[in-house]
Amino acid sequence: MVLLGQAFLATSGTAEPPQATQPQPVKAQPAKAQPAKRAPNPAMTLPKVDPSLPNVLLIGDSISIGYTVATREALQGEANVYRPLTNCGPTTRGLEGLDKWLGDTKWDVIHFNFGLHDLKYMGPGGQNLADPDQPNSHVQVGIEDYEANIETIARRLKATGAKVIWRETSPVPDGARGRIVGQSRQYNEAAKRAIERVGGITIDPFYSFAVEHADLQKKADVHYTPEGSKVLGDHVAEVIRQSLKK
Repeated sequence: MVLLGQAFLATSGTAEPPQATQPQPVKAQPAKAQPAKRAPNPAMTLPKVDPSLPNVLLIGDSISIGYTVATREALQGEANVYRPLTNCGPTTRGLEGLDKWLGDTKWDVIHFNFGLHDLKYMGPGGQNLADPDQPNSHVQVGIEDYEANIETIARRLKATGAKVIWRETSPVPDGARGRIVGQSRQYNEAAKRAIERVGGITIDPFYSFAVEHADLQKKADVHYTPEGSKVLGDHVAEVIRQSLKK
């Protein structure tokens, strides 16, 4: 019994321990491609400021966004050209945002426009660029309210002491969605009445200038080609330059 126990113990002592399981290497997952960041629109940036130059403020919608850089470049060395870092939209948005856009800067010239967003058609549920032929669609701002809003905005701008320029609204081309051809002229006439009541404000004949360069407007679209925005920007710069000289 003793010998058997010793043999058993000897045998148990020489048994090989179980092999440890080796961890399997984890395969690295390929990194997900990050979407490319869109380069910021240079129009939506502040200008390089020269304190010795006059300050100019452009107020307007996407048409003005399109010509901001060209205007800024044309007036380089003559003025610091700013704009609100947003689409200023219709006159209703202008009334809400004007004090913020003006800030505490001393403005020498303010060049402003509202119109294309006022006269565009909206659906009953707020749908943008609705079909004007639908009985339940309507312009975003009626022409009478538009005229009153332009007068209020013009008076506020004039009170800053800046030289103020009202810029006519550009044409609506054939086929453009959510707007009616010829309505820009009607809204321009209403704006002119408001501007004349305020007095002391220059009118930029932008509509007729844009008509002369209709070939630079996109097809069935109120917006302009890059070349068109450059031509419009050069025009705006010259209008501002003339005001700076006065």
